[in-house]
Amino acid sequence: MAKLKDLVEKKPRLAPGHRLCPGCGASIIANQVLGAIDYPVVVTCATGCLEVSTTPFPFTSWEIPFIHSAFENSAATISGVEAAYNSLKRQGKVSKDIKFVAFGGDGGTYDIGFQALSGAVERGHDFLYICYDNGAYMNTGIQRSSATPIGAATTTAPPGKKSYGKIQRRKDLTAIMAAHQIPYAAQASPSHWKDLVRKVEKAVEIEGPTFINVLSVCPRGWRSIDGEGISLSKEAVMSCYWPLYEVENGDEWKVNMKPKGERKTPVADWLKKQGRFKHLFKSGNEGVLEEIQAEIDDQWQRLLAREEATKQAEAKAESETEGTKA
Repeated sequence: MAKLKDLVEKKPRLAPGHRLCPGCGASIIANQVLGAIDYPVVVTCATGCLEVSTTPFPFTSWEIPFIHSAFENSAATISGVEAAYNSLKRQGKVSKDIKFVAFGGDGGTYDIGFQALSGAVERGHDFLYICYDNGAYMNTGIQRSSATPIGAATTTAPPGKKSYGKIQRRKDLTAIMAAHQIPYAAQASPSHWKDLVRKVEKAVEIEGPTFINVLSVCPRGWRSIDGEGISLSKEAVMSCYWPLYEVENGDEWKVNMKPKGERKTPVADWLKKQGRFKHLFKSGNEGVLEEIQAEIDDQWQRLLAREEATKQAEAKAESETEGTKA
C-alpha cells in the first residue's frame, strides 16, 4: 500500500498548468490513479473535460504516452494498443512490462462509449478502465446522462412546473460491469484515497480487463463551491449515495466502507450543498426527497445482501473442503 508521502513525492504524470476548472475532480482522480501505478503506462482518454482541458493544441499536460480517442471509443483504442503491445512482445521487440489505462467521463462510458467498453472487456483485453463520473455531459453544456441522479437539474432535464429535473434513476454501471464476469470491478472516491490507490494497485496486477468507477465532483455542473470537492465526495460515500465496494469475478462482492449510526448521513444534507438540487427544497417537492432517500436505502441494502451472499458461499465452500479432508 502506497503512503501519502510516497504519492506526493512522485513526479505527477499529469502535470499542473492544465485548463480544468478550479475544484474539478478529474485531475485529482487522474493523479491518484497514475501515482498508484509503478509501471510504464500508456493512457487513452475519451473526448471530454479531462481530454480537452489537458491537451489544447499544441500543448499537453501528460508526462506519459497519451492517445486522444473519440467520445465513444476509449476502450476500443486501448484494446488495440494492448493487442499491438502483445504482438511486439511475442516478436521479442518489447520486453518491459507496460500497463494500459483508459479514462472516460460518464457520458463517454455509461452512454456513448458503453458498446466499445463492453466489447473490449468481453474480448478479455488486459487493461484498466477508469470512469470519472461527474453525473452529466459537463464538457458540452451540462446535459443529462444516464449517470445523472434523480432530481438533478441539467440543461436537457430542467426543473419547472411539469418536472423536478431528471425523473429517471441513474444507471448502476459498476454492477453492469461486474455482470460481465470480469476479474475485477470496483467503485471508489478521491476522498478515500487509500481505498482508491489500493484498488488501482490491485487492478493493474490482475490479468485481464478491470474497471473502477470513481465519483468526480464538477463545481460547474453541480453548482457547488470549488473548495468543497473532497468533502462533497466524502459525504456522498457517508450517505451511501456512492458506496465503496469491489467485485471479483462477477460474484464476489465486498463492501469497503460501512457508515453506521450517526456516521451515515441523510442524502438531503449532501443535496443541499449543490445548486443542481436547490429546487427540491422548495415546498411541494418533499416527496421527491423521500423517493431519493428510499432509493439509496434500497440500493444500499441490496449491496449488503450481495456481500452477505458472498460470505455465505465462501463459508459453504470452506465447510465442504473441511468435510472432504476429514
